[in-house]
Amino acid sequence: MTTSIVPKSGAISRGYNFASTWEQNAPLTEQQQAAISALARSVAERPFPPGLSQEVSGKDGNNVTVSADDSAVESGAIDAVLVNTHQFYKWFSDLESAMKSETEEKYNLYVKTLVERVQICDGILNQVDKTLNLFDELQMLNQTVATKTKTLHDACDRLLLEKQRLIDFAEALRSKLNFFDELENISTNFYSSNMNIGSSEFLPLLKRLDDCISYVEGNPQYAESGVYLVKFRQLQSRALGMIRSHVFSVLKGASSQVQSAIRGSGSSKSAVSEGVEASIIYVRFKAAASELKPVLEEIESRSSRKEYFQILTECHRLYCEQRLSLIKGIVQHRVTEFAKKEVLPSLTRSGCAYLMQVCQLEHQLFDHFFPSSSKDVSSLAPLIDPVCTFLYDTLRPKLIHEASLDALCELVDILKVEVLGEQLSRRGESLARLRPTLQRILADIHERLTFCARTHVRDQISNYRPSEEDLDYPARLESSVETTSDSAVDNNSDMFKSWYPPLEKTVSCLSKLYHCLEPAVFTGLAQEAVEFCLISVQSASKIVAKRSSPMDGQLFLIKHLLILREQITPFDIEFSVTHKELDFSHLLEHLRRILRGQASLFDWSRSASLARTFSPRVLESQIDAKKELEKSLKATCEEFIMSVTKQVVDPMLSFVTKVTAVRVALSSGRQDQKVDSVLAKPLKNQAFATPEKVAELIQKVGVVIQQDLPTVMKKMKLYLQNPSTRMILFKPIKTNIVEAHSQLQSLIKSDYSEEEIKNIGMVSIQDLQAQLDDLL
Repeated sequence: MTTSIVPKSGAISRGYNFASTWEQNAPLTEQQQAAISALARSVAERPFPPGLSQEVSGKDGNNVTVSADDSAVESGAIDAVLVNTHQFYKWFSDLESAMKSETEEKYNLYVKTLVERVQICDGILNQVDKTLNLFDELQMLNQTVATKTKTLHDACDRLLLEKQRLIDFAEALRSKLNFFDELENISTNFYSSNMNIGSSEFLPLLKRLDDCISYVEGNPQYAESGVYLVKFRQLQSRALGMIRSHVFSVLKGASSQVQSAIRGSGSSKSAVSEGVEASIIYVRFKAAASELKPVLEEIESRSSRKEYFQILTECHRLYCEQRLSLIKGIVQHRVTEFAKKEVLPSLTRSGCAYLMQVCQLEHQLFDHFFPSSSKDVSSLAPLIDPVCTFLYDTLRPKLIHEASLDALCELVDILKVEVLGEQLSRRGESLARLRPTLQRILADIHERLTFCARTHVRDQISNYRPSEEDLDYPARLESSVETTSDSAVDNNSDMFKSWYPPLEKTVSCLSKLYHCLEPAVFTGLAQEAVEFCLISVQSASKIVAKRSSPMDGQLFLIKHLLILREQITPFDIEFSVTHKELDFSHLLEHLRRILRGQASLFDWSRSASLARTFSPRVLESQIDAKKELEKSLKATCEEFIMSVTKQVVDPMLSFVTKVTAVRVALSSGRQDQKVDSVLAKPLKNQAFATPEKVAELIQKVGVVIQQDLPTVMKKMKLYLQNPSTRMILFKPIKTNIVEAHSQLQSLIKSDYSEEEIKNIGMVSIQDLQAQLDDLL
């Protein structure tokens, strides 16, 4: 068998490597390997060719015949008869050689085919390698071209950006230079003979001028910006001067037209009827607003700038001057007419109503000229303040001469409640400028009211000189009771008739002033009035005590102090004030020491300086009129209770006191072994404590309880109409009376026999309490 050497090539090598890699990366499964093994076994058992027959005879193997059919002969098979083993082996060798030759031929042909194909693949691979090399060269050339193209594009983009930057810079430079270039254009237009406020070019040109000024002001770093700014401001001043002259001309013309209309109506300047006033002074004057409105609105829109704010303020002043020249005579005449016909309260009410009407109309007219500035009421001050001064100058002389507290309180009510509280608040900002004048008038009224109130307290309360009738107690109370029972007189007026006049004046004065004065002022007046009233009532009670009886004086004082306390309770204030005084007493002592040579005037070595040495000391003292009132009321009630108690049970109290003294003396005498025979006797054997004396004492007290105590209660009812007050005052009296009887009963039960007690006739405590309760 001839073995052919297969030429090695790159394709075979790559194929082998691929097969090896495939075997490693994709191994066969066990099932696949079993199938391959089965196929291998099947191929190994190769059958004889179809035309070959085989015979075997005998066990010795000597007779073997092998024949071939026709097809085998046609194919070149050996037709032979095999007789022995040697022939068979020879035949088999030849057959095996033929088969090998046939098989090698097939494989050689296959190898040849593979070699040819490998050569073809090698050629293709060489061609591919050449193609790949050419592609790499082409790719490198493409990369070179792309790089050059990108560089060109980037350069173009940079040029475009540079061009756009230069264009923007040129435009910015041109826009900035426009502000400077506008100087010549604006100057030419403003100094033109055809330029006026009514021109359609004036306002746009003024706006352009403002923009140029703002730009130059915001960029002081530019060359010659200061020079341009001065020139621009000169043009602006000229323009604003033209506006001022135009506004003044229009307002002056409107004023002249109104004055001509007033003269044409046949009315004097100071005596125009209300209908003519409204139609001429207000309606006709509104026509000027339409002519000035564009210019004034432009000025108001730029009022945040200093120059325009100044020209706007100047326009406000010109407007107020022209309006004041028209209405001041009319307002002054109208207020004067009110003053001639009406008293002070009605004059105040009418004058304020008229001023509110004028102020509201003026505010509405001002709103036509200056819609954006009308919210600032201070702009109308040059007009409204002089007009309001006419009313103030008219009212002030009358206020100075007004001395009636009722009239002054009515004026406070008119201004504080009606005008400031209701009308001004309801009409809003249009009347806000009237408020300072009205508050000034109200302050003058408060000042005058305070002065009159102090004068009233001094004259009518502190320095009151009572008449005989004023101190005729209890006759005044008795007559008051009779009047009340006989006629249907108003309770309040009848109640006031029974009061001591200073008390009535104090309560009346404080009631009027409570809502009319400031709390701090009212507190001082109230404290002063209550203090003087208390002193006056106390002085009057002493006179009543002398003229009638001490009990009348006490009840008089209790009655009026209770009324005063009740009447001042609703006032939500503190009736205490702090008085400050300067004390120079230490200064006198220091001067004496200097004159004696004990101290030097120029001795600065001491800790106290000269200024402190010669400075006065401030002494503060607090006075609470309400506490003084309570203190005086409490002392008077206690005095009355003790006086009534003493009047009723004084014999019992004296008896108990004597018995106590005897027992004390007896106990002390026994300790000293010196006992008087008189004191040593039993109590009932004492001269002042015999059963007859005790019975007489009890009878005397019983007579007082039955006869005198009802008189006291009747007098209490006369002075104190409130049953609760009488009960509060009588309760400690009753307690004292019962206590005195209880002490006496204890003494009697301890020192007297049953028969003696019965003869004494002591009243039981229960009966005594029932008897006292019946008195109420």
